[in-house]
Amino acid sequence: MCIMNTKQFCNIVEIRTKSISMVTFLCGSIYAYFATGLWSWKIGLLMALSVLFVDMGTTGFNTYFDFLNGTDRAKTNKEKDKVLVHEGIEPISALLVSLGLFMLSGVLGLFLAYYTSWKLLVVGFVCMVVGFTYTGGPFPISRTPFGEVFAGGFLGSVLFMLSYYVQTKSIDRQVFLVSMPFLFLVALILTINNTCDFASDKNSGRKTLSIVLGKKKSLWLPYLEFGIAFLLATILLVKGIYPLWVLPFLFIAFMLSLREMKMLYARGFSPETKSVSMASIAKLYVLFGLAFFFGHLVSLVTG
Repeated sequence: MCIMNTKQFCNIVEIRTKSISMVTFLCGSIYAYFATGLWSWKIGLLMALSVLFVDMGTTGFNTYFDFLNGTDRAKTNKEKDKVLVHEGIEPISALLVSLGLFMLSGVLGLFLAYYTSWKLLVVGFVCMVVGFTYTGGPFPISRTPFGEVFAGGFLGSVLFMLSYYVQTKSIDRQVFLVSMPFLFLVALILTINNTCDFASDKNSGRKTLSIVLGKKKSLWLPYLEFGIAFLLATILLVKGIYPLWVLPFLFIAFMLSLREMKMLYARGFSPETKSVSMASIAKLYVLFGLAFFFGHLVSLVTG
């Protein structure tokens, strides 16, 4: 039995991908301050840690269940950081790590609920259930065509709105509209993942959206999600919901992201290119998030 080290722990929770949830949290938080002028460092820190632990725990469950149900196999998986597959780490390690992270997040959630609203516990519980059942339980969400909807909905829109809510103790239709580009960009990340895993997912019986659409049609899906995200952001700019200062940052993000998209398609989608492709698509999400964040920050500074 192998003893898990720090590097292997980071691989189990895929620490490199946590930039996605942290960027969403930052964007929801700055929008809360931009829209209402409300901000608490104490609540912000509690929320950041709670989000991080839930995200890490969810990924740990994904690691555990993907190994358990045969989705990750040594013959088909080429990702060196899959330590359960390639380094002999016991699956129970991933399960215990994930349970521990969810417990820590739950404790932080109690403090957040105390400072904001006890209704937050219900939402947090639902988020944890979705995180667990994404790959766990009798009907894993990841094995259905609805993975993009749940991932984008919770890691994009719901997380954005929660980050807004804990600071303002309110929510409205406009906050939901502001969060929509994040939903499609998170869905894009999952689509790239599933397109690279097309063969192994199909062999393991998954029915992801990429598999339902077929090999050829699924190649158009990333461009569609990418285009919708930036189109929605442009509409929100024109409507005056995003401040004008977002425009130059968004343009830079779009041009750099378009370059990343072209490189993605040039490499192709396969297990061999997955690690590089996932790094590229995470970079794209961070670019959009930074454009949103700095656009609002400059607007706040310039008054």
